[in-house]
Amino acid sequence: MITDPLFDVRGKVALVTGASSGLGENFARCLAQRGAIVVAAARRADRLEALVRDGGAAHAVALDVTDAVSVEAAVKRAAELAGPLDILVNNAGIADTKASLDLTEADWRRVLDTNLDGAWRMAQAVARSMIAAKRPGSIVNIASILGLRQATHLLAYAAAKAALVQVTKSLALEWARHGIRVNAIAPGYVITEMNRDFFASEPGRAMANRVPQRRIGSPSDLDGALLLLASGAGAYMTGSVVVVDGGHLVNSL
Repeated sequence: MITDPLFDVRGKVALVTGASSGLGENFARCLAQRGAIVVAAARRADRLEALVRDGGAAHAVALDVTDAVSVEAAVKRAAELAGPLDILVNNAGIADTKASLDLTEADWRRVLDTNLDGAWRMAQAVARSMIAAKRPGSIVNIASILGLRQATHLLAYAAAKAALVQVTKSLALEWARHGIRVNAIAPGYVITEMNRDFFASEPGRAMANRVPQRRIGSPSDLDGALLLLASGAGAYMTGSVVVVDGGHLVNSL
């Protein structure tokens, strides 16, 4: 177990959404390795069970963030399995890379329903559980630098992430009196199993060269920001958006 007095999450109960792969899986492992009691949540039950078996999480619950009934059931089940929730990592998300003129109403709705509405559903349900238990807590929303700047063929994703930044700030303002901190991480390009082949290609390498650090991030590059916001080290932080992008956001035009 990795411990640090400043970034201590030992014994904290953390619910991580979208934990079956990619950033969510990394977030679950990061917290579990540091002693948190992690409840991994996603739709792919087989992936979650494997994560639990190899110690990446203590428990697994089925979750579809687009379904309000599923959200309520997952939050309730997580508390039954692990105890009152202390941390939510609001990570579940999808993207659609169609050109804006080709986006259908269904495409738009699917991305917004997962990335924005789903994050709101989870935050509200977890905050209600924290308030009912009279416990302070930390909600960490996973936004994106595309919520702060633009790229082609990602209209719905960028719109959802921009809105999530504002949701983060609004909820931080409302819930501070309950001792609930709400912050966001805005990652830049990060290698996951879904994009690994692209970033190994010539266009992917060219994209990496446009990042000031001249590289694409790895999921573990987000661990420091996660631990800062989830632990007591960030006790005086709420409504903050922590950008982790190798300098991409401040790149020159």
